[in-house]
Amino acid sequence: MIKVAMLSGWHVHAKGYARELLATGRVLIKGVWDEVKERGIAWAKELDTEFYEDLDELLNTDIDGVVVNAPTNMHKEIIIKAARAKKHVFTEKVLTAKTVDALEIQKEIENSGIKFVISLPHRTFPKNIYVKEIIDSGVLGEISLFRVRNAHSGASDNWLPPHFYSKEQCGGGAMIDLGAHPMYLTRWLMGKPEKVYSAFTFVTGHEVEDNAVSVFKYKNGAVAIAETGFVTPASPFSMEIYGTKGTLFIDGKDQGVLQSGYLAGTEPKKSGWFKVGSMPKPGKSAIDQWLDAIEYNEPVEFGIKEAVELTEMMDKAYESFEKNTEVDF
Repeated sequence: MIKVAMLSGWHVHAKGYARELLATGRVLIKGVWDEVKERGIAWAKELDTEFYEDLDELLNTDIDGVVVNAPTNMHKEIIIKAARAKKHVFTEKVLTAKTVDALEIQKEIENSGIKFVISLPHRTFPKNIYVKEIIDSGVLGEISLFRVRNAHSGASDNWLPPHFYSKEQCGGGAMIDLGAHPMYLTRWLMGKPEKVYSAFTFVTGHEVEDNAVSVFKYKNGAVAIAETGFVTPASPFSMEIYGTKGTLFIDGKDQGVLQSGYLAGTEPKKSGWFKVGSMPKPGKSAIDQWLDAIEYNEPVEFGIKEAVELTEMMDKAYESFEKNTEVDF
């Protein structure tokens, strides 16, 4: 069994990761640390494990790895400590708000030889894997415009925890949290941009943005648009990909996949608009990637390179907003 410690219940997904780990039947949760003592004690009791007030003490036990759900501004210190203690690391996104800090963590991870995975769940979804396959196949031609939207009503309907509006802890608002999904999908599907311009607004009056768009330019003339927000109750995930030979939509309302142009793999060639039914199988979850890397030395898809790339996207997007200008990568 793989012995794991849970580091903080700050993030809204923390308890979900604990449930997912235990459901694998491969993991023992052997400790909880939390920067908020009362929360940590309660969670440790819930998990029937020990609470450690001192992180160093926990890292000196015989645990194999840690799951980091602490405030984003604590990630650097915590993950570097874990790496130096030779503990494998699974972390909630984003890695850090600033690229310089992410690169410092990368150096420590690579020097330590530990297994590192960051949670990028939308890269495991069949529809998004299909998009990747279609873009890479060239059937849509050269992509000229890519748009992805992921938003909810956490601020307008007041169900997000108050600390999600802390600029100090989070590094930002909707974009650095929920917008991480459009950001890493943009980087995965479109590659590294050349420039970015961001428009962030404050609908509900918190100190961080709750309505956000970043527009990326590419050397080949392509444009990518990443949208997010905490103020839209009826805004299911949607994606649009426009190429010189065809178009692909993931519809927000019913999550259907519509494609125009020539369908790959059909003989004779079919053209027009099609509703695509058959999807690839789901990708391996980030938790399973991490456990398989620890136990079987298998490669991971969502490693430190991908974590740094996501931080770079965020860092540049926020720099653009703060300077109110287009920013180069």
